[in-house]
Amino acid sequence: MAIKIDFPYKGYPPVYIPEKSLLAILKPKTCVDSDQSEIDQIRSALKRPIGTPPLRKLAGKHQKILILVDDYTRKTPTELIIPQVIEELAAAGVPPGNIKFMIASGLHRMMTEKEKLEKVGKSIMETYPVMDHDWRKTDSLLQLPTTSRGTEIWVNKEILAADFIIGIGHIVPTRVAGFTGGAKIIQPGVCGAVTTDQTHWLSACYSSEEIFGRIDNPVRREMNDVGRRAGLKFIVNTIHDATGKISRCVCGDPIEAFRSGCKTALDIYGVPLAEPADILLVDSYPGDMELWQAGKAIFAAEQALKQDGVLILVSPCTEGVCRSHPQLAEVGYMPFAEIEAMVERGEFKDLTLASHIAKVGRVIFDKGTGVLVSDGIDPEMTRRLGFRWASTAEEALKFAFGLKGPDAKVVVIQHGGEVLPVLNPLS
Repeated sequence: MAIKIDFPYKGYPPVYIPEKSLLAILKPKTCVDSDQSEIDQIRSALKRPIGTPPLRKLAGKHQKILILVDDYTRKTPTELIIPQVIEELAAAGVPPGNIKFMIASGLHRMMTEKEKLEKVGKSIMETYPVMDHDWRKTDSLLQLPTTSRGTEIWVNKEILAADFIIGIGHIVPTRVAGFTGGAKIIQPGVCGAVTTDQTHWLSACYSSEEIFGRIDNPVRREMNDVGRRAGLKFIVNTIHDATGKISRCVCGDPIEAFRSGCKTALDIYGVPLAEPADILLVDSYPGDMELWQAGKAIFAAEQALKQDGVLILVSPCTEGVCRSHPQLAEVGYMPFAEIEAMVERGEFKDLTLASHIAKVGRVIFDKGTGVLVSDGIDPEMTRRLGFRWASTAEEALKFAFGLKGPDAKVVVIQHGGEVLPVLNPLS
């Protein structure tokens, strides 16, 4: 008997895996529907924040308010959250003229006007200034004192012009900082490349086990420090289940509320795995636009794949390799030791890119073989990047079984851009 595996992309046919070969299918939990609507969940969280008074008592009516929202790479339901935050600020007596918004794009490409309309809504776009953080405009950045660890802090000058900063985002496990959300809306959200380079390279110097899904880790501590120094006062973070519905909303202190939300995210996205796989088949949903975002699905393989295993990544990559770091298409991926040596010799200046290369390299070079199935990246580019190319997942599986043998065990990860495999070795 064969088990049918579907992909969340049009034009990508399913594959059939022999039941005897299928070790596990990992995917986030689907939670029981709440008695409250999603809007009511947000309102309830705003009324009972964690670690702070309610926003309507915390914000001053004469203060200049800056609301940071995440960008097109995140599925945060900002169109539901923002009106509730505005309502709280109105209750605090803050006039509309004192409120600004900024898209916390980090080092990503700028959002299109259509994307911004979808993100914040037409009424917000027409009523309030909605600014972009463009990391390339160095004259828009100002420097703050370094963190206690020595990370240089360059932030958008709008941050320092505000009296009260609110961050809106969502929480899922991530290889870069343990979890998204919290102070990550500041770093990398509205920081310069120097700051982001330093925190991201720090992440690359640790193994996946030391960072991925860890609420407290060296990178998160740096981001929390940057957020505190930049003046982040209040967060609104949602946690979603496999269907995309809000499972929980946490509001309040950028560290306390974040940590509480991480526990919920770990329960939903942390999926037990009895043993690592010979062959790992993973889609990159929801990180589908480019290979840079699809890399999030690769990071999970560092823990879920056996040494000398085969990773098969299925992702449309509609925008190609990476628009914000085009050098990736030129240099490709490489083993961790190789990129580390280049960084130490000063031959690689873009440390955020180096970090990404290192994390993927740990999997498709140091751990095993990578196979890419993508309509957005042609065979020549695929091979130049360091992957083996396959036209379909079926073709990729045939290659993998040929390499690992007919008794190879397969693990499938669905919703791979956010799932955290939690390895429980059999004893």
